[in-house]
Order: sequence, then C-alpha cells, then structure tokens
Amino acid sequence: MSKNPLALIVEDNPEQSDIFSQAVRLADYEVVTCNDGQKALDLLASITPDLVVLDINLPNVNGDVILKHIRSDERLNKTRVILATANPRQVEILRDESDLILIKPISFTQLRDLAVRVKPQG
Repeated sequence: MSKNPLALIVEDNPEQSDIFSQAVRLADYEVVTCNDGQKALDLLASITPDLVVLDINLPNVNGDVILKHIRSDERLNKTRVILATANPRQVEILRDESDLILIKPISFTQLRDLAVRVKPQG
C-alpha cells in the first residue's frame, strides 16, 4: 500500500486554512498546517512535502521568503508550490518560482482539482 503524498498548508486565516486543508485532503494528501511563516520554515527543516499551498502575507516571515527557501533547498526540489494571495500584483514577481498562483477567494473545488493535477504519480 502506498503512502499518500504530503501537503503543507501555510495560511494565517483559520477559515481559509480549513478550506485549503479539506480540499487537499479530498485530493488524497496527508495534510500538515501552520499559520506562521517562521513555523513553516521550522517545519520544512523536518518534513519534505510534495505540495505547499503558501499564503504570501504571513506573520513573522513572508511567503516570498519561504518560497525562496524551498527553491534553494535541494531536498525540496520536487516540492510543488501553489501561491495563494488576494493581491495579484504582489505575486507577479514570484511567478517563475511558483508552480501555480491562485487569487483569493479560491474555490474549494478549484484547489482540490489542482492538487490532484500536481500530485506525484507512482
């Protein structure tokens, strides 16, 4: 039996975090959540997620710093990153480093379907 892929949801809004978590679980991921940028960096030191749903505006460490960390860490080179933001101009400069950008409000079914699409095969 194969283990489900791991998703990390980094979102400081509790309602959004809950919606993102439920959507990604329905795409058959194990889900870990955190609501703080520094905690996300701490988690990334000990886990290797297949998918990160990453808010840009976070307490303590912003999402752009977390994205740069993910992209510079060889261990995380297969990690897919979906940026979630309410400000499309803010993420334009991060477009090349992210796999997908979703503009809030993000629909439950949209995120679930995208999580299925980026899920590792095998």
